[in-house]
Formats: sequence, C-alpha cells, structure tokens
Amino acid sequence: MLSLLYRLSDSLRHRARMRRAPIDMARGRHGEDLAHRFLRRQGYTIVARNFRPRNGAGEIDLVAWESDYLVFVEVKARATDQFGTPDRAVDWEKQGHLERAAREYARRAEVEWEHVRFDIVSILLTEPPEVELLRDAFRPRRTL
Repeated sequence: MLSLLYRLSDSLRHRARMRRAPIDMARGRHGEDLAHRFLRRQGYTIVARNFRPRNGAGEIDLVAWESDYLVFVEVKARATDQFGTPDRAVDWEKQGHLERAAREYARRAEVEWEHVRFDIVSILLTEPPEVELLRDAFRPRRTL
C-alpha cells in the first residue's frame, strides 16, 4: 500500500514538473537568445550554442571568442530577482559541470587552458530585459 502511495506521489510531482517545463524551457531559450545578441554587440564571436560533451556531463550555453580567450558562457534568466540575482544559481556544483564540459571542448579545439575564461550572463526578464555580463565570473577549481 505504501509503495502505491509513493508511486502516486511521484506521478503527481512529475506531472506538475512537466506542466512547468515548457515555460522554463521557453524562458531559458529566450534568455540565451538575448545573451547571444548582447555578447555579439560586446564584440564576442559566438562559435557554439548548447554544447554538450560526449559523456553527457553538463552543457555549456554559449561558447565564444573574445580577443585571445575562448569564453564559456553560462546564461541565467529569471522572471524576477525575488530570490536573488540569476547568477547566484551558478553554484560550486554547476561550476564543476561547466568546467568538465569546457575541458573537453578546449581539448577538441586544441586551445590551451590558459586561454579559457568563464563568463556569466545574468538576465532579468523584465520589460525591457536587464542584461548583466560578469566577465571571468569564476576560476576553475583544479587542473586535470
């Protein structure tokens, strides 16, 4: 009986999550589009969107060149800053996923790790949207 209740509870949570998912995905896609245009105006050359390494560990929203740096950009978009600015969602765990994916991309592109940087684009989807670029937002924790 208890397992039936657990399955029912899981099913209800899954349905609720699926109802929210299209909204969250649309918000994320809109945020990435805004960030893409913003970065191009700042002089970045975008070379990839939504890069996912072969091992599936993490995803990089945007990959770009700025001067001599290959820049891995995490885009965070929120409807409001009620719970803090969007960039605060990039915690240590997220940084680790980004770093692992970035190392694979840099290795494949034959770019030295010293010429790599991590930026965050923080977007509040107000009218008009507020876009903030955090250059060199964090440093990799370790060398592999």
